[in-house]
Amino acid sequence: MQRRPLLQALALSPLASAFSTSAQRRQQGRPSAGYGPLRPVADEATGLPLLMLPAGFRYRSFGWAGEALANGGTVPGAADGMGIVKQQGEVFTLVRNHEIFGTAGGFGPAGSHYDVGCDGGTVTLRYDRAAGQLLEQRGSLSGTLVNCAGGTTPWGSWLSCEEIVTPAGHSGQMRGKPFKLEKPHGFVFEVPADGVSNARALAALGQFKHEAALVDADGTVYLTEDAQPAGFYRLLPARKGDLAAGGRLQMLRARKASDLRTGLKARQQLDVDWVDIEHPADGVGDNGHNGVLNQGRARGGSLFTRLEGLHAGRDEIFFTSTDGGDAKAGQVWRFIPSQQQLELFAESPGASVFDYPDNLCLHPRNDLIVICEDSKQPVQRLYGLRRDGGHDGLAGLFELVRNNVQLAGGEVEKLPALKGDFRGAEWAGTCFSADGKTLFANVYRPGFTVAISGPF
Repeated sequence: MQRRPLLQALALSPLASAFSTSAQRRQQGRPSAGYGPLRPVADEATGLPLLMLPAGFRYRSFGWAGEALANGGTVPGAADGMGIVKQQGEVFTLVRNHEIFGTAGGFGPAGSHYDVGCDGGTVTLRYDRAAGQLLEQRGSLSGTLVNCAGGTTPWGSWLSCEEIVTPAGHSGQMRGKPFKLEKPHGFVFEVPADGVSNARALAALGQFKHEAALVDADGTVYLTEDAQPAGFYRLLPARKGDLAAGGRLQMLRARKASDLRTGLKARQQLDVDWVDIEHPADGVGDNGHNGVLNQGRARGGSLFTRLEGLHAGRDEIFFTSTDGGDAKAGQVWRFIPSQQQLELFAESPGASVFDYPDNLCLHPRNDLIVICEDSKQPVQRLYGLRRDGGHDGLAGLFELVRNNVQLAGGEVEKLPALKGDFRGAEWAGTCFSADGKTLFANVYRPGFTVAISGPF
């Protein structure tokens, strides 16, 4: 995309001003953990003030929904989970999920289609950071449904997760039109850094409402489930680095707490073990979608609610619960593999503090957690959370970025149809470059990626 001047000045609305005042109130009485107040900053690609950032930060947008793909079709919307799967000098290869439930025929090459008529999948982006230029965008997996989040692997690929469970032959009506699915859904698919996916469902990783996936250094795969209730899972692979070879799927069991959705205190720690899932590919079960969860519950597996993002630090794995906690405003969990211990790292006391945490990532220094917001708030934010959060885990919480996307139509070169107020669109797909200088993130609607740089 080419930079062009603004067609008109886009001032903040009273709603956004009120939101800013609310954000200031949230931080009163807390130590200064952030980078200072936020202000509108112009995108270096379009010239539009798409984001609000602290002083010293800049960004460039790329990979907009509606642009052409190099191997056929156009870039879908609903830009969700994303990860860096390859870096060559200043050129980053990212794979981005598109969380679409539709049966219009998909995108990209036919060889990457799982269930031919389905529209979800992934787009692979090659971005030159030094030049600030998108080099290529191509379809790399299609024929899937509701590709929400996922995770990268140590061998340089992306695990794309379907957040839906349907049996083979499922049919119904969508937007007044009939549809029929040929294959079952609710699986994880691997996407290579180069080329396209073989569109093979990794059955050992289970059939459930997948959210995120993470491959730890020892080869164990951790998985979150976005359901109410939900489980936290791991796969012990039969062969490290080869997920198609299968393995043993298990669900976490806290030894003294069967229900982790409410009633806990921040920094409370629990010893855990794991229970086996005998039939990981039987996600439909008796009630249509909870087959895997019910198997784990029958053996004492512990219940969470709406588990989302997943990211590893040093002998620790962070994950979020969107509506967990007594206030149902969200929880941040920390699992320590070497100790088999689970900690409620932080819990929101209400939507005015932080609300509905989703995807998350850690800065390479391991001192900053970036959390995506997907809430009913009128404007969505990226939160920063410092490791030293005090007794409630929240002393280090601050606003890092605010969504400010307001398009009057015609501002985005080659995409004149994009129009609307998208400030309420969720953040997703956050990931840091290895040097910690760039934070990549997605604005879910209308659907694009930003590369944010600054003094992290």
